[in-house]
Amino acid sequence: MNDSFPKILVVDDDPGMRELLDEYLSGQGFQVTSVPDGPAMRNCLAENEFDLAILDVMLPGEDGLSLARRLRSTTRLPIIMLSARGEDVDRIIGLEVGADDYLAKPFNPRELLARVRAVLRRGSEDEKSDVAQTAGYLAIGPMRLNLRSRRLTLNGADVPLTSGDFELLKVFAAHPNHLLSRDQLMDLVRGHDRHPFDRSIDVRVTRLRRKIEPDPANPIYIRTIWGRGYLFSPDGSEI
Repeated sequence: MNDSFPKILVVDDDPGMRELLDEYLSGQGFQVTSVPDGPAMRNCLAENEFDLAILDVMLPGEDGLSLARRLRSTTRLPIIMLSARGEDVDRIIGLEVGADDYLAKPFNPRELLARVRAVLRRGSEDEKSDVAQTAGYLAIGPMRLNLRSRRLTLNGADVPLTSGDFELLKVFAAHPNHLLSRDQLMDLVRGHDRHPFDRSIDVRVTRLRRKIEPDPANPIYIRTIWGRGYLFSPDGSEI
């Protein structure tokens, strides 16, 4: 195998599912290692580096949510959760413990492939943004967000931000050209107390648009993807 191919660790106690994912993802150019449970996962991680983990929620012993929480506390390894339970509450819990995405079984392998590629692309974009963050700022098209002073300039002019504005823009800037659902935004914005049908994130997006968009009624930076969430385009171009 070519070491340049992304390495995926699959953790699922169903042999048939492991075989399916191994065969399909390997055929798409990924290096796949599949294991049945948490102990085997930890052994693999101790001996190898991976680019993505796919975790089943219902595992023997320590379940997938607990494993995701453990991974997120010690690594930045991207995580996609799989579960036979597709209820919103399970998806929200999965995102809360640190998963990057959540897919309900049964699923179309092509949909999983699309999500794998999206999560890996997001990770690559995050690494690029980290370079700027080490310098204490994020460059966002014509905007520059100072992470230390929490100051935003747009074309050289100061733009006043509330603490909520700053946290929301920082989240968007860390996930450029990546679709974020309302649930994901509420999970990522620090200090946001959410409720099951909370739509306050929409209010916060509208407020931020008034400050950074040339025409808030026709946004070019924070785009609405109807029925799915928001997508941040740092250069204001069509995706």
